[in-house]
Amino acid sequence: MDLVIKGGMVVTAADSYQADLGIHNGQITHIGFGLTGRQTIDATGCLVFPGFVDAHVHFSLPVSGLVSTDDFRTGTIAAACGGTTTVIDFITPERGQSLLEAANLRRAAADGQAVVDYALHVTPVDAGPRTLREVASLASEGYTSLKLYTTYPAIMVDDAAMLHLLELAREHGMMPLVHTENHAAIEYLKARFLTEGKVEPHYHPLSRPPAVEAEAANRVIALARLIGCPLVIAHLTCRETLAVVEQAQQAGQPVYAEVTPNHLLLNDELYDLPDFEGAKFVLSPPLRDRSQQSILWQALARGTLTIVSTDHCPWTFSAQKQRGRNDFTQIPNGAPGIETRVPLLYSEGVGKGKLTLHRFVDACATAPARLYGLFPRKGTIAVGSDADLVIFDPQQEVTLSHTTLHQNVDYCPFEGWTVHGYPQTVIVRGQIVVQEGKFVGPAGWGQFLKRQPFSAV
Repeated sequence: MDLVIKGGMVVTAADSYQADLGIHNGQITHIGFGLTGRQTIDATGCLVFPGFVDAHVHFSLPVSGLVSTDDFRTGTIAAACGGTTTVIDFITPERGQSLLEAANLRRAAADGQAVVDYALHVTPVDAGPRTLREVASLASEGYTSLKLYTTYPAIMVDDAAMLHLLELAREHGMMPLVHTENHAAIEYLKARFLTEGKVEPHYHPLSRPPAVEAEAANRVIALARLIGCPLVIAHLTCRETLAVVEQAQQAGQPVYAEVTPNHLLLNDELYDLPDFEGAKFVLSPPLRDRSQQSILWQALARGTLTIVSTDHCPWTFSAQKQRGRNDFTQIPNGAPGIETRVPLLYSEGVGKGKLTLHRFVDACATAPARLYGLFPRKGTIAVGSDADLVIFDPQQEVTLSHTTLHQNVDYCPFEGWTVHGYPQTVIVRGQIVVQEGKFVGPAGWGQFLKRQPFSAV
């Protein structure tokens, strides 16, 4: 064997047990005791997790003349240092651009740069004949998920296009991930606030209240039910949307939901920070009031909220976020988080009794791998699975700071938070990429992942 991990507590979504893990040619080949190999890692006192999967990240995202600050190199280094070994980004064409051309450009940006494995969601911005042909073609090449938007004029689709795309997704085994907010309501509220001279970050969440999110989620779920297509509601933030999702799940509809650490742990009081600091937390859907957090944690614990992703989309506070200093609608939406998801969810979830250890692994690794056609290659520890592993010290304390994190941005939403438990060694397909919290992996080690249709899971 190339590598043996000895003495750790192996933890999956279903089991915990003491064992050695043997790795050869990038895969887990043995689970047992007394294993030997050319290289050995002593994991005594540590937890050994499957590599974590972040199914919602935005690297080098262009928005209105700006570009998000992490690219596939810096973003995946940050991911690896935080224990994430697989990411799913997006193919987002400009209107009129070929999806196949956009896919090739995205692959060119990632290949040779990504240091962890990656996949790509397909984001069609219309349902014209060429788009439908190209979506089907991409599905056959292992791009087995869609990202659909009900807001943002450059990329949103209307209900008619949504129906055609959901039908196509069902036929080709593609899992849709849908950003649900009512575009007309948002535009109405933004215009009203600006007319009244209300331009501060305080008005960002008020322009996108829970009802706006819940209405769009209810509508999209109804359309999916009509078509017979499963779907994932992206970054669910509130009890209002949760009620819609729960109702569909209880009726037997295959509806899943994603939540972010931001919405689990931060609240809308941050928008009132002085000196425009509230702009750091402008993301959509926005942070909600503090009372929503316990409801989201409980839903995550019982599985109503299926997965935890970051929606990592960093913009510099010192420059890019300043564009909206006199108009909150001009603040680029998004925040960093790819590096802090795993330690935050372990510390605040498992450490404070809100999540079991197994549910933590499920939400952050196994469930996203299942939903998006990567399981059992990714998201678990089993013979034949890729040797993506995180050796995690549950006793280590780390104070989060943008000055020590690897995210390419000048702030951290969780600046000054102390987490209890942190990744020590991170392995991607048998290659050690992080040691003692430092990135040590080879450039471009990450591979593009062709994924299975969801029906095969």
